[in-house]
Amino acid sequence: MRHLLSTGDLDAATANLLLDTADRLKQALLGREVHKLPTLRGRTIITLFYEDSTRTRVSFEIAGKWMSADTINVSAKGSSVSKGESLRDTAATLAAAGADCVIIRHPASGAAHRLAAWGGRDALEGAGPAVVNAGDGTHEHPTQALLDAATLRDRLGSISGRRIGIVGDVTHSRVARSNVLLLATLGAEVVLVAPPTLLPVGVAGWPCRVGHHLDAELPGLDAVMMLRVQAERMHGGFFPSSREYAIGYGLSERRLAMLPEHAVVLHPGPMVRGMEIAPAVADSPRAAILAQVRNGVHVRMAVLYHLLAGAPEV
Repeated sequence: MRHLLSTGDLDAATANLLLDTADRLKQALLGREVHKLPTLRGRTIITLFYEDSTRTRVSFEIAGKWMSADTINVSAKGSSVSKGESLRDTAATLAAAGADCVIIRHPASGAAHRLAAWGGRDALEGAGPAVVNAGDGTHEHPTQALLDAATLRDRLGSISGRRIGIVGDVTHSRVARSNVLLLATLGAEVVLVAPPTLLPVGVAGWPCRVGHHLDAELPGLDAVMMLRVQAERMHGGFFPSSREYAIGYGLSERRLAMLPEHAVVLHPGPMVRGMEIAPAVADSPRAAILAQVRNGVHVRMAVLYHLLAGAPEV
């Protein structure tokens, strides 16, 4: 791996290798009083976030530090970006400063791909830093899909042959696109459940089935992933009201009872409780929401390991 920009770039063997590596790293840390491995000592990792984040940013930082890398946070609000610096100039600056890996979150779809291309051309020497897409616009969020897959493997034992429902605001969700591509690659049957106004153009070409009635789908699902309604990306009326959305597509206690006993509930966070998911459901033993966060650290450790551990020592 040179970069991780899209789950569409991962075949089943590579995806399973990343998940297996995450499991091994998790086991390596068990019982350690100090969570520290020397794996990436001497490497410099920069998180470059143009949007707000808690889970993704913190877990990447913890992942780097647990592997002894030097981790530096750069926020657009407190950097030269606020003075008008372009993404290309920022990329060149980070490459020239000696970054081994840049983890980027950006509101523009495709920004991570551009950063990867510019880094190679603008670096003073060599190929430039590795780039990890931590969410670009409404396009993709590959490490979220990998941690979701890790959580499903933990809870269900396997992903191949399972039926996974992804529910809610698919149009604005980079998580949905990455999960559809990855879960299909790993052999799952994916069904998207959303009102027509929250399904993107071209969804018919995705490797999944589309439905509009949540109650009809729930009894046949092995897992259900509730998506965040991304109000900050909405310009116009995509549904009548929060109450109407909750009635049609929220995961209530009644709907939780419709799922098979073994079924798992996921949510990438942050949750809008009472609208997307009932508080009692979010806090129930059936929900693996905090397990997703824990797995996120180990999965991101695995990604950084495969991107950087093979690089030559200075």
